[in-house]
Amino acid sequence: MTEDVVRVLGYATLGSRLKRIGEKLQMQTQDLASELAGTNLPTPHNPVLAALDRQGSLSIGDLAKALGQSQPGVTRMINKMKADGLVRAVPQKEDRRVSRIALTEDGQQLVSHLKATLWPAVSIAVAQACADLEGPLLQQLDQLEEALDREPLRTDRGDAPLPAWESLTPKREKPE
Repeated sequence: MTEDVVRVLGYATLGSRLKRIGEKLQMQTQDLASELAGTNLPTPHNPVLAALDRQGSLSIGDLAKALGQSQPGVTRMINKMKADGLVRAVPQKEDRRVSRIALTEDGQQLVSHLKATLWPAVSIAVAQACADLEGPLLQQLDQLEEALDREPLRTDRGDAPLPAWESLTPKREKPE
């Protein structure tokens, strides 16, 4: 059997390990999006939609800061989301060269749908996957990876309705 070098090297490869876990979570979230929400929206677009829903229109720079991502990466996502009709650029009255990104009506409808389906389901499923983690960080990462391999994120909640998305998230910060 091939040795899992990323796991064995511990803290020396923590970034690679976190990236691997993140990719696994994104892939499983993508499967849930298809199954539960009936959408093929790329998983990385969910935080963009959530940021615009929570904070209103934002410049690309502010959106990149809100997501903790690079501006070029956010620009690429926004261009794809514009092409899909989910967001639009709104030129600012005071300086027409500057624009803010806002949800379109289709984007707002999708956000409402995701809040009722995918987002609460993913939040609950990831919380369940993390619920029994114990010990130091590397041991917890072992447990999380094993849990995700053994039982991917799922939506099986029986007849229990999903809680309101707003009950699972912190209150909105007021814009400055």
